[in-house]
Amino acid sequence: MGEPVIIERSGHSLSRKNMDADALRVLYRLHQSQYVAYLVGGSVRDLLLGRRPKDFDIGTSAHPYQVKRLFRNCWVIGRRFRLAHVRFGTKTIEVATFRRQLTAEELAAAEQAPDPQEGTPAEHLRHDRLIHRDNTFGTPEEDAFRRDFTINALFYDIGTFGIIDYTGGLEDLRARLVRSIGDPIARFHEDPVRMLRAVTLAARLDFDIDPPIDAAIAAGRGEIARSAPPRLIEEFYKLLRSGASERAFRMLAERRLLEPIAHDLQKAAGERLWQSLASLDAYRRRFEDVPDTMTNAILLGSLLVPLGLAGQPPRVTDSGKEERLSIGMLPLARRDVERFRQILGLQRRLLDASLSSRAKRALMHRGPFREALTWLDIHGHAPEALEHWRGFVEASGTYEADAQPAEGPPRRRRRRRRRRSFRPAT
Repeated sequence: MGEPVIIERSGHSLSRKNMDADALRVLYRLHQSQYVAYLVGGSVRDLLLGRRPKDFDIGTSAHPYQVKRLFRNCWVIGRRFRLAHVRFGTKTIEVATFRRQLTAEELAAAEQAPDPQEGTPAEHLRHDRLIHRDNTFGTPEEDAFRRDFTINALFYDIGTFGIIDYTGGLEDLRARLVRSIGDPIARFHEDPVRMLRAVTLAARLDFDIDPPIDAAIAAGRGEIARSAPPRLIEEFYKLLRSGASERAFRMLAERRLLEPIAHDLQKAAGERLWQSLASLDAYRRRFEDVPDTMTNAILLGSLLVPLGLAGQPPRVTDSGKEERLSIGMLPLARRDVERFRQILGLQRRLLDASLSSRAKRALMHRGPFREALTWLDIHGHAPEALEHWRGFVEASGTYEADAQPAEGPPRRRRRRRRRRSFRPAT
C-alpha cells in the first residue's frame, strides 16, 4: 500500500449533475456531520465512462448506527455484515462503513464465535462484537484493497470533489482492462463468484480481461460449484438484464466456466443460444434503464427455449410431487417456470389473425398478457402481429391485465349487514 493517486476536480469529467439527488443528499449530510463520505464502486467507474450507474453506493467513516442517527428513513440490515439503507420512497441508497480484510486468525475466531441473538433488548449493546467479526471497520485505503477489481475501487470525495485511486483503477480504466486487486487465485478462492463477475464486467463494458485472471479461471473454474445456487441464479439474472448477455455467455463458454454450474448450458452453447440472447440484448438496449417487462420468466425462457426445455411437461416424482426444474445446479423458481409456460401458451392466440375484438379484449384480461406481448416483441419475429396488438392496446386505453391481474371471474363483494340501532330496554 502506498500513496493514492488523487485527481482534483479540474482534472476529471465526473460531475454532480449526473449523480442521483438523494445520494448527494446523503453524502452532504454525512460530510456536514464531520464524517468522511465517498461515492464508491461501480457508480464512480460508470460515471467516468459516461454511462448511467444502476446504483449509487456510499462509503463512510460513520458506523451503521451513527448513520441511523442522522437519517430517520434509515434501517440497519444484516447480521454478520451491517449495512445502512437510507430509503427514499422505493429507492434505497446503500451506505457501508469502510472495512478492512480480516486476517486468517480473525477469520478462524469468527467461525468459532456464536451468532448474536437478534431482537433482544441488549442487541444494540452487543453490536460491538459484530465489529470484530465480519464488520471489522477500517480506513478508506483498507476498504479499497478488499474490493474485487481495480476499476471497482475508485472513490469520489464529496468534501473535495476529487477522485481517489488506491489500486491503479484509473490506469486500468484508460486501458479498458479488468484486473484483480491482489492475486486472482487467492481472491477467487475467497469468493468463486468473482470469476463470473470478472467475465460479466468485461462483457458489459467491452473491456479486456487481464491474463492472470484468465489463468486463475482456467486453474480453478471448478471452484465456482462451491457457490450458493440461489446466489448464482441471481447473478445470471443480472447478466441477462445487462444488455450484453450474448457476449458474456460466449466468454463464459470459451472459458468453460458454465460447465461446473450447468453442463447442459455449456453443451448448448451454439448459434441457437446466441440468437436468443442477441434478441434479448437488442430489446434491453432500447431502454435507458432495465424495463419492468424484463421479468424473471422472460429471462428464464430465453435460456430454456434454446436448451429445448420449454415445452416439456413437469416431471412427477414417485411420491406424486412435481420435480423442481433446474439448469444444472441453478434452481428455478416454480412460479417463474409456470409463468413462462403461460406466456408460451398465449403466443398462438397472439398470432391468430382471426380473433374477434371480443376475444382480444378477453385475452387482455389474462394475467400474463403483457409479458406474452413482450415475448412476442423479443422472440416472436412477427412485426405485423406485434404492431396490430400495440394498436389494439392503445385503442383500448390500457392493459386490462393491470386492472385485473388474476385469471377467472371477479370476486363477488359481500354485502355489509346493517347494524341495528340501539334501543334501550323499557
